[in-house]
Amino acid sequence: MATKFDEASVHRPKPEVVIDAIQYERLASLARDAARTIPDIGERLLEEIERANVVPSEKLPPDVVTVGSEVTYEDSATGRTQTVRIAYPAQADVGRGLISVLTPIGAGLIGLSAGQSIDWEMKDGSIRRLTLLNVTRPEAD
Repeated sequence: MATKFDEASVHRPKPEVVIDAIQYERLASLARDAARTIPDIGERLLEEIERANVVPSEKLPPDVVTVGSEVTYEDSATGRTQTVRIAYPAQADVGRGLISVLTPIGAGLIGLSAGQSIDWEMKDGSIRRLTLLNVTRPEAD
């Protein structure tokens, strides 16, 4: 079971986020549009990408999560390890392991590097600590 939002989570610094310059504008536009219809996710995604270090594609480290990345992460609330691919909403298909960047987990993982963790508030108000274990990026974004 996920832990409730606590004082330690409030003061824990957020990890550095790195975004591919090519994906930045599309993600920002998507987040702004989503902020009108699903404000909790759209605003959080926008906050994450606005604080990101935006880098040219050729300088993006290979272990950074982008749209299209296959990621393995651990959810501290459940202890479960899961592998998914981050997708734009139109391509998302949970049954095939494709999760939208406009989900709490997709928005939380975008821009993280292998080994980083982030505390992420879920729709029910619980906090989940997601730890990124592995990232495999597609050859071309």
